[in-house]
Amino acid sequence: MPGTRRHRSLFHSVWLALVVLVIGLLAGLRPAQAQIGSYRYSSIVIDARTGAMLSGVNIDEPRYPASLVKVMTIYMVFEAVRDRRITLDQYVPVSSHAASMSPTKLGLMPGTRITVEQAVLGLVTKSANDAAAALAELLGGTEDRFAQMMTLRARALGMSNTRFENASGLPDLYQVTTARDMALMARRLMSDFPTQYRYFATEAFNWHGRTMHNHHQLLHSYPGADGLKTGYTNASGYNLITSAVRGGTRLIGVVMGGASGGERDLHMVSLLNDGFERLNIPTDRRTPMQVAQRNVVPTAQAAPIAPTRVVAAPPPPAVMASARTVPAKTRPATAWAIQVGSFAAEQQARAAAASARRLTNDGEVKVMAAMVNRKPVWRAQLTGLSAAEAQSSCQTLNRRKTPCMILRPEQQQVAAR
Repeated sequence: MPGTRRHRSLFHSVWLALVVLVIGLLAGLRPAQAQIGSYRYSSIVIDARTGAMLSGVNIDEPRYPASLVKVMTIYMVFEAVRDRRITLDQYVPVSSHAASMSPTKLGLMPGTRITVEQAVLGLVTKSANDAAAALAELLGGTEDRFAQMMTLRARALGMSNTRFENASGLPDLYQVTTARDMALMARRLMSDFPTQYRYFATEAFNWHGRTMHNHHQLLHSYPGADGLKTGYTNASGYNLITSAVRGGTRLIGVVMGGASGGERDLHMVSLLNDGFERLNIPTDRRTPMQVAQRNVVPTAQAAPIAPTRVVAAPPPPAVMASARTVPAKTRPATAWAIQVGSFAAEQQARAAAASARRLTNDGEVKVMAAMVNRKPVWRAQLTGLSAAEAQSSCQTLNRRKTPCMILRPEQQQVAAR
């Protein structure tokens, strides 16, 4: 019996040692970062000006795009606006099909309407699947037909390994792409629509009293980042397209198949830093979290860059055109502002601004002239606000069903163009 126990003890010791050895070998074979080397992983970094590839792994391997699809959906919208088939302030009807989309979504109800611009902002920030389907039906009649249109346009752009099956990126076995195609898509959107590209820098969007924050965390944590899109499904893993500018040079990075959002973001930072260094451009080696801690404006108060067109507010109640302008407070010259509509007549814009002033009880009425599609328009604004006042005022106006857009101090000149 004692001998038997010794043999059993020896057997268990050897068996345990073998198990430890095998686990150690497997750990040595496992990649340091879970995404790198996984069957879902792809990445690429290109120079946006030349299209030259600075780095790439599995760039032509088929991958599920997830919500990166929405970049192509928005490309199709911008193209339709450019060709004057639709306008940004045109209303988009919401069907039962669009309203039934799985989250994330704006919560659109069947029979309601949303403007094209609001839908685009919903895609950029909330990654709203219901808004994507509504846009698809506006442009294609049905979402299936629109997906065919997207695929044909992708082929024309040179995206030879991409097939679209819907406008949102919701799971579909046949909807595939590659890292190279996604980088090409982003580059073409920037070059074909340089002004509209600013929409992808929108950090927050106010919708019916709710603030929709952009899922793209590097917008406010990686110096120089100004777009584009995140994506995730169980099959795809965590995907990301990011563009960043340093020293006058713009890079586009694509990461597909991340194991988590944080890992994906850190990996993108590493790839972009390496890309800039290859071009002898100094980089910031802090992590995104370290950079985010130094943001002057908290994420909750981030605001969208003003686009070239603004959603027109519904006709305001009749007011005197000479509505009293609020006496100016002692405010810094570079204050925040909000915009409540764009109108064909100065009097209508002034009335809308005055109405917004009465509802919010803050800010100074301002009407700004601009040219849109070679036509004069008048933009109704309230100026002289702090960041918190702008945020609060927009929330008040949204509760009253009045469109509102926040303008940062540095963005107000952009809005005037």
